[in-house]
Amino acid sequence: MTRTLMILLALAPAGAAHAQDVTLKPLGEARLRYETVEQDGLPLDADALTLRVRAGVETKAGRWSALVEGQGSLAIADDYFDGLGGAATRPLVADPDNIALARAQLRYASPAFAVTAGRQRLAYDDERFVGSVGFRQNGQSFDAVRAEITPAKGVKADIAYAWSVRTIWGIDGVGARPHAVSGDNVFANLGVATPVGKVAAFAYLVDQDEAAVQGFRMSSQSYGVRLEGTRPVGKAKITWQLSYARQSDWHRNPNDYAADYSLADVAVDFGGPRVGAGYEILGADNGGALTSFQTPLATGFKFQGWADKFLTTPPDGMRDLYASAGWGWKAVGPLNAVTLQAVYHNYRSDRASRAYGDEIDLLASAKLGKVTASARYAHYDADTFATDTDKFWLQLDWTL
Repeated sequence: MTRTLMILLALAPAGAAHAQDVTLKPLGEARLRYETVEQDGLPLDADALTLRVRAGVETKAGRWSALVEGQGSLAIADDYFDGLGGAATRPLVADPDNIALARAQLRYASPAFAVTAGRQRLAYDDERFVGSVGFRQNGQSFDAVRAEITPAKGVKADIAYAWSVRTIWGIDGVGARPHAVSGDNVFANLGVATPVGKVAAFAYLVDQDEAAVQGFRMSSQSYGVRLEGTRPVGKAKITWQLSYARQSDWHRNPNDYAADYSLADVAVDFGGPRVGAGYEILGADNGGALTSFQTPLATGFKFQGWADKFLTTPPDGMRDLYASAGWGWKAVGPLNAVTLQAVYHNYRSDRASRAYGDEIDLLASAKLGKVTASARYAHYDADTFATDTDKFWLQLDWTL
C-alpha cells in the first residue's frame, strides 16, 4: 500500500493544477447472499448467509478523477468453512469476514490516452486470465499502474504493472490463502477492430512471489491471441470467441513446463431464446502437479462450472465441452432484464483420457428498480475427480 500512496501523492499536484469544475459522485452497493453446499465426503453441509457493503466517492475535475471505496463483508450465519479458520468439516464457502480499502485510485483520461494508478480492479477480455472475481463477496483488486492508449480508431493498447494482488481472503488471509500476493505482474493487451471482430494479442506475466502460495509454482508467462465478434443475421445475433495461448514457467517457478490453451465458443440470440456451445482446453505437460495451464488471477467462477471444482487446473489438464440454453425478456410486468439459463458441462482430462465428471448449472434472475434478485443451482456429478456436490444460491444486489 505504501507504493500506491506514493504514486497517488506524486500525481495529485498535477491533478490540482488542472482542476476545473469539480463534481462528486457517491458510490454505494450492497449484496445479501445465502449459499448452501452439500458435498460428498464431508459430515456436515454448509449454510452461509453473508452481507457485503461497499461505499465510496468519485470526484472529477476535467480529465482527472480520484476514487476511494471501502468495503465490509459479514457472515450473518456462519455454518460453513471460510477457508481460514476452524476444521474443514463443512464445505468451503470462500467469503470470510473482511473490512478493507477496496479501491483508491487516481486517473487521467484523454481521448487517446488514460493512466490509472493505485488500488483498482483489472479485467482483461473475458477475465479468463485477469479479472476482479466479482462473484465472491471480497473480490480481487490490484495495486497497479495501468495505461490505456488509443492511437487510432479501432486500435487500443492496454498495459498494466501490478506489484500486489489483494485476494478474496481479506485481511485475515494467511499462509496459502494470504490477504495479498506480491510480485512483478505485467499484463499487456493490444486489440484491433477488424471486419470479423476484435483481434487481440496478449501477454500475461503472473508473478506469485510468495513461498506459501504453492512454492512459487503459480508464476507463469502466457502469450496468445483472441478473436471476439458479433453480427446480426436476420432477427438473430451471433457472437463468437476464439482464443489460443501458450504458457510456460516464469520467475521463481521451480517447474519446467509448457502447456497450451484454446477456446472456441459460439452463441445465438434470437431476441428471446438463446443457445450456445463451446469447447475450452487447458492443456497439460507431463502430468506433474501444477505443470498444466493455470490462471490464478482469473475470475474462475465464470469458467468450468459454478461448483468451483477446477479453480486450479488438474495435473492432467482439462477439456470442457459445454452447451447452454436460455430465454431473456426485457420486461415481465414490473420486472426488468428477466433471464432463465441452463448450462451443461462435460469435463475430461487433456492427457490420459479420463472422465472427470459432469455438471448442470441453472440460473434465474430479474431486476426491480435498483435491486437484482437471482437464484442459482449447480450440481456436479463426479466420475474420477473430486466428489459429488450440490450448491444453491439466493442473492439480492442493490446499486446506488
